[in-house]
Parts: sequence; structure tokens; C-alpha cells
Amino acid sequence: MSKTTDEKGSRYKRVLPVVTRREFMRNLGITAGAAAGFTALGLLSYSKEPVLRTEEPVHHWKNFRIEPSGVLPELAVVRGTQVDPMVREAVGSLGGIERFINKGDKVLLKPNVGWDRQPEQAANTNPDVVAAVARLCREAGAAEVWVTDVSINDPQRCFVRSGIQAAAQGAGARVLLPGGNDFWQTDMGGDLLKIWPVSRFFHQADRVINLPVVKHHSLCGCTLAMKNWYGVLGGRRNQLHQQIHTSIVDLAAAVRPTLTIMDATRVLKQNGPTGGSLQDVAIENTLIAGVDEVAIDAYCLQFLYLSPDAVPFLALGEQRGLGRVDWRTLRRVESQLG
Repeated sequence: MSKTTDEKGSRYKRVLPVVTRREFMRNLGITAGAAAGFTALGLLSYSKEPVLRTEEPVHHWKNFRIEPSGVLPELAVVRGTQVDPMVREAVGSLGGIERFINKGDKVLLKPNVGWDRQPEQAANTNPDVVAAVARLCREAGAAEVWVTDVSINDPQRCFVRSGIQAAAQGAGARVLLPGGNDFWQTDMGGDLLKIWPVSRFFHQADRVINLPVVKHHSLCGCTLAMKNWYGVLGGRRNQLHQQIHTSIVDLAAAVRPTLTIMDATRVLKQNGPTGGSLQDVAIENTLIAGVDEVAIDAYCLQFLYLSPDAVPFLALGEQRGLGRVDWRTLRRVESQLG
């Protein structure tokens, strides 16, 4: 019992409730039981296993190929100084753009835009080639034409300085620069490449046209059509250089494009793949088109003074059934435009 004072200052007694021993023990038991229950619940909900995350789906490549022809040329070589008519001549020799593109298709163009270089330095695909192919696709009724690459240097600078962004947009194409969330885990099905992040734009396209450039490469001798597929990959792709010839063939076996148009208008003869000096560039004014990337790459070795024996990925590609190293055995047509 305690005493307190009211507002008038008078003192009165406050009586505290009396708790018997039996009530105290009962309340103590209730409290202890509740505590034990919460402890047991915590133990039951605890797991030594890590928190599981939703697994990212693994995607598979579409088939971008067209039906082969038994009569049309398999390789078209065009020489000249005006890129647009050269592209039209090359594609026309193979059966025309309508053979490769259907109305309503979403068409992805894959030039080499790896480096922060100007067109004259020949480290990237000639922007005039990109524009000419984009116009052809639009004329064929493509719903959309996309131009993309996974650049080595800063992508925005690469696309602007190469001239490819302005050329593509001027021809009615849309430039897509992949960001961090634009890569999907993809089953590459290769000897070396298994599951790898790939730019999602390749999975969303209906047709894919490869637009590589002929260049010297310090590691594998050359970068041509098959090597150009490094530009579909995210992740630490430089680690693939440990087995570069196998990785090149794995990539070519996975993508299998609808059409390839090789840019040999300006050729980086040495100090590739980045280049930099105009003294390393030769004007060759040539385009090579076809569906056999092995043969196209083998044909282009002459620009770099290489033999097929010096480029192991060609023989590996032929062993995988990707094409023929001996391009002379293909049906081909060569043209010279004014």
C-alpha cells in the first residue's frame, strides 16, 4: 500500500491488487509457455540452406537459316566504288532480298562496332554498308530493322564515331545499345561455350544478317564473319581467348545467320583488331555475300595474306558442318561495277 496526493493536496491511500501465490504461478506458467512456443516456432522456421532465388530461364537459339538453293550462286563477290549498288548487286545475285526477308519480319543487322574509331580507320564495319542493307530490308517489307552490337569500348561513342548510328537511323533502322538487363542466359551448345549471357535482341529477331569487316587480329590472325559473333555475348568474354578458335566455332555453330555480307571496302591489314593508323588500311572496294561463313572467311584471307592452314577455326568449322574451306568449289558469281 502507498500514499499519494490529490489536486487539493489531501492525502489518501491507494490499495494495490493482491495476487495470491497460486495466481502468480499460473501467470508465470502462461508466460513461460508463450515464450517456449515462440522459440519453437523460430527453430522450426530456421534453415541452414541459403534463400533460394528464382532461377533465370535458359533460352535457345532460333533457326535463322533459309532453305538452300541447288541452282542459285552460293557466293557473290562485287567490286566497285559505290556501296549501295554493290550491296544490291551482291544480294540480287543470291536471289534477291525477298529470298532472305519476309514482310513483317523483325530483322537484326550485326555489324562490327567494337571500337571507338572513325570509318576511315577500318576497325568497324563501313557505315555505308549498314545503311544499304537496312534500306534493302525496309524495301522488302521488314516491320523493323535493328542494328546492334556488344561493343568493347563505350557503346555510345563507338556507334557515333563509327558513323553507324547516323547511317542506320538515316536508312530507317533502329539502333539498340544493350544495357545490363538486356542479356539472357542462353544454351550455346558448344564444346567450350555452354550457358552464356546473350544480347536479348538476337532472341527477339526473326532474321539476322551478319555484316562483318575484314581485319587483322593479333591473337587469331583475322577477325571475319565467324569471329564477329563475339559481339552477341555479355559477360567476361575475354576469357574465351584462352581457346579462341574453339570459341569462334562454337559461336558460329550457335547463331547460324540468315545472310552474311562481308565488308572489304576498307581492310585493316595489321595492328588489328583496334587499328588506329591509316597506314594500316588498304582500300579494296569489295563486298562478299553468301550463306556459308566458312567459305566467306576463307575467301577473305587473301586480303590479309593468310592461308587457311594459318587459321585453325576454319578447319574446325568445316568439321562441324558449318561450311567449306575451299570456296572455289561453291557456285559463285563475281561482278565489277563502275
